[in-house]
Amino acid sequence: REQAVVPVVRLDGVTREEFLRDIYPRRKPVVLKGMELGTCTTKWTVDYLSQAEGSKEVKIHVSVVPQMDFLSKNFVYRTLPFDVFVRRAAEDKHKEYFLSEDEKYYLRSVGEDARKDIADIRKEFPVLAADVQIPEYFEKEQFFSSVFRISSAGLQLWTHYDVMDNFLIQITGKKRVVLYSPRDAPYLYLSGSKSEVLDVDNPDLEKYPLFVRAKRYQCLLEAGDVLFIPALWFHNVVSEEFGVAVNVFWKHLPAESYDKSDTYGNKDPTAASRAIQILDRALKTLEELPEEYRDFYARRMVLRIQEKAYRNDYG
Repeated sequence: REQAVVPVVRLDGVTREEFLRDIYPRRKPVVLKGMELGTCTTKWTVDYLSQAEGSKEVKIHVSVVPQMDFLSKNFVYRTLPFDVFVRRAAEDKHKEYFLSEDEKYYLRSVGEDARKDIADIRKEFPVLAADVQIPEYFEKEQFFSSVFRISSAGLQLWTHYDVMDNFLIQITGKKRVVLYSPRDAPYLYLSGSKSEVLDVDNPDLEKYPLFVRAKRYQCLLEAGDVLFIPALWFHNVVSEEFGVAVNVFWKHLPAESYDKSDTYGNKDPTAASRAIQILDRALKTLEELPEEYRDFYARRMVLRIQEKAYRNDYG
């Protein structure tokens, strides 16, 4: 399989204007080092985190295996006081647990009403938010969400894409991130926005033979690093250590392009959803033809899509 290393840029030597002019338009992932992130990088110990927000209850994912799979739902949701959760997530073995003594924990913050409210660390965790300086590399009106994340060591999240640009700000701990270009979507065995290939390091190639064609990009985020993940880039994240991160998503398309009911930033743009619905109706219409004709006109449709919509300027 073809592999590449995600480039690293030192932001202490690159201005915001230079980033937006020279790096951002390339629409490729990049690790940013030297960003000013506030006091969180030094203050956020386990003790400080657990005391700062006290015993407010949080909803968490709990899994008995390190590789969490959103498609098969191999995890359960549980609720814990925040201070108890932080201490448990930082442990390797648990004296108190839900499923097993080596279960893994994952917090992905949500709004007060997850169906209606967008995650904003300033509202859900105001004490901790005061320690974080979110990089202002987009206009204030473009801001969509700031998602607070805490992961147990060894936890691996499923491969997926988001429809908005975002910064993954690694505040404590280390993460390994594997990414795939949007153009490699045909090789990732998608179910919605998620890949069925759970183990990207040792994939089942009998089940997923085309996966070998997907070019793998990889980086290791250390505390204080920021990863720019362009919209539609697939990413798979492993927490090498207990770690805390903040994801900041922003709207780089016109606001009306996005689904107004989307609180997670992962619903396809409204035009894309309409196009997929139209395609599904077209495919349903093809079923009226005999197999030989259905095959022929389906191939013509594919050629037309490639001719009208595919880009040919990928690097």
